[in-house]
Parts: sequence; C-alpha cells; structure tokens
Amino acid sequence: MAKELYYDDVAVGDEIPAYTSDPITRTHIVRYAGASGDFNPLHHDVTFVTMFGMERVISHGMLVMGITGRAITEYLPQKYLKKFQVRFSGMTEPADLNDMGNTAARSKLTVTGKAVKKYEEGGEKLVEYEVQTADQNGGVKITGTFIAALPSK
Repeated sequence: MAKELYYDDVAVGDEIPAYTSDPITRTHIVRYAGASGDFNPLHHDVTFVTMFGMERVISHGMLVMGITGRAITEYLPQKYLKKFQVRFSGMTEPADLNDMGNTAARSKLTVTGKAVKKYEEGGEKLVEYEVQTADQNGGVKITGTFIAALPSK
C-alpha cells in the first residue's frame, strides 16, 4: 500500500521505487481475457499466431498497462492520480514454455519512473512523471506519463 506523499517532498529527478511483477503466465492471460472480455486469438491460440509468423501467444497490452498502474499506486495513493497515459512499445510473452521449447525470460516486468516537472494549475500542486515498463532483458513494453495532484504539508 502506498504511503502518504507530499508535493513538498518531491523534487524533479526523484525516482519512483522500481516495481517488478511476477512472471506473466498463460494463466494470467486467460484470467485477464475472462475479466476483460478480450478473447482475441493472439492471446491464447498458438495455431492462430503461427499463421502470422509468431512463435508464442502474447499478453494483452492492457494487462501490462494494469501492472504499470499497480506500480504507480504502490508509490502514491490512487486518490492523487489525475492522469495516466501510455504508449505500447513491445509485445510481452508468457513465462511458460511453448511447443518449440523457447524460454520466456521476457515475462517478468519492471516498472521505473521519475518526476520530470512540478507546477501549480487550477489551485492544485501537480507533479508529472515519466514511467517505463520493460522486461528483464531490457525490452521496453510501455512508455508513458502520469500526473499526480499532491497535498502540501
């Protein structure tokens, strides 16, 4: 759970604590598909994805965005989050082995970020952050920003 965070305690350049997810498995993908209603065969059907030259199914981008959002709300209370936007940069494969025996070291994700701007607008004290989610090999999956309206001490 996020601890209280104050505008006065944040400086431009401050980093958010790195957050590392558990490895994403096919079970996570299936559970997310059920919860979201997104049953695109790219996320569960190996026969389908091989028709497009892919070896493995891929995670939903919004699942990866959800992991990124969790990292943010581990850092600051959700009530302070004003805006969160991302750009999807790469596919995330599950951790289990596929039929070809490939390992998936790319399934554990780490979210990092830092404060890039502090300003006041509309009576609120705002901090803008850049955020990035990457796999353990450095493959970037998401880049983005979020803005927090923080209280003063």
